[in-house]
This record gives sequence, C-alpha cells and structure tokens, in this order.
Amino acid sequence: MYKALRYIVILALIGVGIFWVVTRPAQVDAAQVAQLSTDAVRGETVFWAAGCAACHAAPGAEDEERRVLSGGTAFPSPFGTFHAPNISPDPDHGIGGWSVAELASAMLHGTAPDGAHYYPAFPYASYARATLDDVGDLHAYLMTLPASDTPSRPHDVGFPFNIRRSLGGWKWLFAHDDWIVPVTGETLERGRYLVEALGHCGECHTPRNVLGGLDYGRWLQGAPSPDGKGRVPAITPDKLDWSERDIAAYLSTGFTPEFDVAGGHMTEVVKNLAHLPEDDLSAIAAYLKAVPPGS
Repeated sequence: MYKALRYIVILALIGVGIFWVVTRPAQVDAAQVAQLSTDAVRGETVFWAAGCAACHAAPGAEDEERRVLSGGTAFPSPFGTFHAPNISPDPDHGIGGWSVAELASAMLHGTAPDGAHYYPAFPYASYARATLDDVGDLHAYLMTLPASDTPSRPHDVGFPFNIRRSLGGWKWLFAHDDWIVPVTGETLERGRYLVEALGHCGECHTPRNVLGGLDYGRWLQGAPSPDGKGRVPAITPDKLDWSERDIAAYLSTGFTPEFDVAGGHMTEVVKNLAHLPEDDLSAIAAYLKAVPPGS
C-alpha cells in the first residue's frame, strides 16, 4: 500500500512539474528588440491595421478622441465579461512605462510585464504572427498619443476561468504563429498578414470550440456573436461574393455594393481600416478571395 502511495505521489509531482512547464508564460527578451529602428509614422499604420482604437478608445469616442486609449469597452462572452484596459502612455494607469520588449511579450505571447497570462479576449493568438518590427513601430506610435489617467476596469470572470496560470495550457493548445492559408505572391502575403495577424479577423469570423479556441478548419466561416446576440457572418468566397473592388471599397467606406452600411462592431473596424493605404485594402480583398470556401 505504501509503495503504491509513493508511486501516486511521484506521478502527481511529475504531473505538477509538467503543468508548470507547459503553462509557463513566454516573454520576449530585450536583446531581441534592442537593434530595432522604430518609427512612429510606420507605427500609425500598424495601429489602425491592428484595430487598437476599436477596443481601447472609450465607448462612443469619435474622431481624434479615438486616439485616447483610456479603455472601458466591455466584451461579454461565455466565460465572463472582459473590459479593454487603458493602453495610453499614462505611466500609472496605462502602458507609459512599458518597453518595446514588454509590448512584444503582450502581443506575441499574451504575457503581462509582471509575467501573468492575459486572457485571449486580447487577440494575441492572432498578433502572434506579427513581426517584431511592427511591434516596435507600434510602440513608438503609442507613446505619441495622449495620456489618460482613467483606471482600467477589472474583468468580471468567475472560477475556474479566473485561474490565470491555466491560460498557459490554453495557449499551448490553441495559440500558435503558423499561417492558416497558404498563399504566394507579395499582394496575397500582405493580405494574409493583415487578416491573419494584425487585423485578427478570424477572432470574430471563425467559430470556436468549447474552450474558446479558434476552429481553424472552419476559417472565416462565421460564428455566433460572443455576447450571444446574433451571428458574425462568414467571409469566405462562397458566402461573400463581392468583387475584390467591392470588398476594398466596403472596408474604406462601410458601404456595401447594395448601398447598405456596416453595422455593429464592424463600424469600428471600418473606422480603423479607412486609414490604411489603398494597396493594403486591395491586398485584404485579394486574400479573402483566396481563402478556401466553407463546407
């Protein structure tokens, strides 16, 4: 009996050790970004492509107020309600004290400066495909924006989803930096980068499994809205039959070919994408037409 108990204890310790290693937060070393030549002008393009203002500006903010990233937008989900934090350059309530490496750790690995895991409501599962150059440029641009001393709201997440360490297991299962759709050519590769990485389109337009991981086998095939109200449409070529020109025009103006207008959260997306150069919008449209159709 004692021998069996000893084996159980040993196996339990091994299991705890494996769990501790698998769930360890990953971080970007400062040496990886030390030689980056950051540029705030380039960073503004990254800012709009990544949709920062859509989530982190105050609810209802318009025009230049959308550059004040005080946070506060609520994101209801089956796991609780998440609140976008203050990411303005305020040193106390925002990210004014963050280094490039700390922003890169957050975006590419979902890891906070104190080593805690972020919830995947922050779309690091998509940002993981972003380049360090773009993260460095984004950091440079964010530091030029107005500071806000608005405190970030805590998330409303209950047990067991409030156990941050377990998010390391979620990342191990569902977060990776592989490309989803194989493409070749400069335009398609740029479009893929904007959709799969910075634009994180799949975070809303792709169905999820019971643990909240994206179902890459049904990429961009539509999904229930996380708040349980309605459905996010499919944007695969068999469902979105607009021309590339129509798609690019919609992304910059919000007007459909039928002269309808974007609604819901897509209005915020259009406000962001309207700042991108025409070539980028055309690249997104070309990529969407190259995505495999849904089943």
